[in-house]
Amino acid sequence: MSTPVIRCEGVTKRFGATEALHGVDLVVEQGEVFGYLGPNGAGKTTTLRILMGLTRATTGRVELFGLDAWRRRDELHRRVGYVPGDVSLYPRLTGQDHVDYLGHLHGLGRPADAVELAKRLELDLARPTRQLSRGNRQKLALVLALMTRPELLVLDEPSSGLDPLVQREFHALLADHVTQGGSVLLSSHVLSEVQRVATRIGVLSAGRVVAVEELDALRAKSLHHVEVQFDGEVQAAAFSTVPGVRDVRLEDHVLHCDAPQASLDPLLKRIARYPVVDLSCTEAELEETFMAYYAASSEGGSDAA
Repeated sequence: MSTPVIRCEGVTKRFGATEALHGVDLVVEQGEVFGYLGPNGAGKTTTLRILMGLTRATTGRVELFGLDAWRRRDELHRRVGYVPGDVSLYPRLTGQDHVDYLGHLHGLGRPADAVELAKRLELDLARPTRQLSRGNRQKLALVLALMTRPELLVLDEPSSGLDPLVQREFHALLADHVTQGGSVLLSSHVLSEVQRVATRIGVLSAGRVVAVEELDALRAKSLHHVEVQFDGEVQAAAFSTVPGVRDVRLEDHVLHCDAPQASLDPLLKRIARYPVVDLSCTEAELEETFMAYYAASSEGGSDAA
């Protein structure tokens, strides 16, 4: 059996009296895209900083490729592409200057992949970074992370600031990376984005991993808000008996309820029995899904990261 690219066992991180992470267990296997999900403040950034050797775990075991993430961090940085949640660049240098500098540090000279990556992400490498928008700074961070062809990508909210078309190209780049044998740990609070690219998902809440599931299992739990206006009288009891449907209420012939994705088909079939004037179905914020399914599993702890 191959060594996992990431292994965390019993990882705890305290900042003074504040416990940001509590007993985190996490394994990412070679060749997978692992989505690390959690609402803002759950501890995702702290976890990634520990993995990158930027801060040290208070207790627990943290390894990349079987090597201690803290003691071997300089060696490991050559094997990992990292995009932090708050990208910091040299304002007077151009994107190409950043490419050349990082290429020199890696002993690669001027990486040929950088130009092609910039083209795919629609990034002008000739402009100083102080002139770049937030989205273009994020594109440059992605180019810098990918251009060295790392074995592992560690990405903290990587699509922040990207427009939808560029996000699609970014997802294609992730698929290319995995096809070439790479692995990805992608942190996000946006469930719908992670669903497009991840093969397995870990859910972090208040500094604790409260679930690790295959993508299909978490997708089935994704909460949706449903609102239906009927042309006539209906009874709430007709919908409250649909398995998984919750918080059913009727106001002036308008049905309001919440349902996981797995319950949408039977709910729509029940709705279709009555004359419908209007219908809307929207995916709930990720934090709502956490509160609905995982809050009981999490206790205490907080993290500002």
